Amino acid sequence: MQRRDFLKKASVGAAAGAATTLAAPAIAQTQPAIRWRLTSSFPKSLDTVYGGAELLANRVRALTGGKFDIRVFPSGEIVPGLQALDAVQQGTVEVCQTCSNYYVGKDKAFAFGTAMPFGMNVRQQNAWIYYGGGQKLLDDFYANFNVLSFLAGNSGAQMGGWWRKEVNTVADLKGVKMRISGLGGAIFAELGVVPQQIAGSDTYPALEKGSIDAVDWVGPYDDEKLGFYKIAKNYYMPGWWEPSAAIHFFVNRKEWEKLPKEYQEAFQTAAAECNVNMLAEYDYKNPLALGRLLQHGVKLQRFSERILDAAHKVALDLYADEAGKNANFRAIYGEWEKSRKGQAAWFSVTETRMDQYLQARK
Repeated sequence: MQRRDFLKKASVGAAAGAATTLAAPAIAQTQPAIRWRLTSSFPKSLDTVYGGAELLANRVRALTGGKFDIRVFPSGEIVPGLQALDAVQQGTVEVCQTCSNYYVGKDKAFAFGTAMPFGMNVRQQNAWIYYGGGQKLLDDFYANFNVLSFLAGNSGAQMGGWWRKEVNTVADLKGVKMRISGLGGAIFAELGVVPQQIAGSDTYPALEKGSIDAVDWVGPYDDEKLGFYKIAKNYYMPGWWEPSAAIHFFVNRKEWEKLPKEYQEAFQTAAAECNVNMLAEYDYKNPLALGRLLQHGVKLQRFSERILDAAHKVALDLYADEAGKNANFRAIYGEWEKSRKGQAAWFSVTETRMDQYLQARK
């Protein structure tokens, strides 16, 4: 698939609405009825991220006159949240909504699709995937698991999680049991943290029972809904391990190839709409939620420079080591790093300087 060609053709918003009106009747008359199941890694209670899967299903139905119907299931109804990719790979379901970095236990190259610690922000990530060759690199890798990937949304830069106690030095991290996924867990482990990979629906009970001492989730809106502030009052920033966090729709390759071209186009258009919509929704909801959390006595904390510097060094060492021994990681890392440096240089010229000026003046 050529994502660049698709993005030139696909329109989000008014044009997508026009496509619904004009294209759906023709599709309805000429195309077969197809039913898919989508399993999500997220519970219904996380309405913004889970809502992205429902938006996909609704838009695909609208764009195909109801002929292409995707039924959405929350985490646990078909398979546990962290087995969503496996369900697609094995053909149990046709599509899932999940984070690529949940599966770094299979191969650390899975991290590139969602978030690399100290990596690119959401706009830079989108630029790399849509226009910088990232999509092809990722799909070449995902082919090993019988799936195709489609960006499905993003939370933006995440928070640094909820901690029962304050952490100011690297020594304070030792022995802390923390729910965290992706390469962030591997980096924290080098600093003495004991990472735990737990599905979202099981995270609050684990914190409540004391099975974990800290939890990384997303940001204020989702974190408030899950109630972490009732137990752990220290809310840290920044979430250096997820400077952006892309959600993905993974589709079984064989099932994708069976779809009529018009249905493939409808799916891609709907996924692109989900990618734009989710970030906008989080950007609106997070500031409001943070205000409410502060009213509950939450303490907003910054990771110290000592912790950030130590984590950054471990991250760079990890990348070099993994690229040296893992061909899948190496095949993506060089191009990803080139794009990251180019994007960082560009943002420093205007975006970052503008933000710094305005934030200093509030």
